[in-house]
Amino acid sequence: MSLPAMFTSFWRHRQLIYSLVKREVVGRYRGSMLGMLWSFFNPVFMLAVYTFVFSIVFEARWSHVGESKAEFALVLFAGLIIYNLFAECLNRAPILILANVNFVKKVVFPLEILPWVILGAAFFHALVSLIVWLVFSFFVAGLPPVTIFLLPVPLVPLVLYIMGFSWFVASLGVYLRDTAQIVGIITMTLMFLTPIFYPVTAIPEVSRPLIYSNPLPFIVEQLRDLLYFRLPLHWPGLAALTLGALLVAWAGFAWFQKTRKGFADVI
Repeated sequence: MSLPAMFTSFWRHRQLIYSLVKREVVGRYRGSMLGMLWSFFNPVFMLAVYTFVFSIVFEARWSHVGESKAEFALVLFAGLIIYNLFAECLNRAPILILANVNFVKKVVFPLEILPWVILGAAFFHALVSLIVWLVFSFFVAGLPPVTIFLLPVPLVPLVLYIMGFSWFVASLGVYLRDTAQIVGIITMTLMFLTPIFYPVTAIPEVSRPLIYSNPLPFIVEQLRDLLYFRLPLHWPGLAALTLGALLVAWAGFAWFQKTRKGFADVI
């Protein structure tokens, strides 16, 4: 349950994780007429809906973004990529162990890799969404800025937070079956408490500490700075966030490994 054990487990079972992620992604679209094309249509459709509602109906604006609906869509969609990655993993985590009872019964199977599998599948959809964003951005604003190559940097703390929360919630979901409903409410709340559809400057200063109490707003802002606003990363903030994310990931991993002994008895 040590911190190195968390990374050692991932590296030792990386081939198994890759195989399970591939099966997860392919299996999701197996049997449908359009197959993998749905992974492209879904983000395009949601982008169109959210852009219409927030930029036309509610007339939301970013202070340093032009009046173009296309520009608003680019800024909005960049935030959605981060949120959807986080929400997809967290919403699936409570039933992750219950949906893989056959693995629980196998003593030698490394159950701790299952959150890595749902993260891998979610990352696939995030990558597709990013490709859609880049194509749309090319036609609206031309080539993306060179800062795009720093994109993996703010994703590191995001991945660590996702894994820590996923390990904790996956374990809790075995013992408390209401966890899925609770997590669903929390992720829905986070969508509106994260500056996805509005700039953080629209929030009164007295309320901003509450917004920044969760890691998503800072990561969303850093992603937008790299992809669209061509601004440098906030390295001190990222360093502090990564340290906190590392502690969360380790705590979630330790909790999962400690409680997994009772999974078979409860299930």
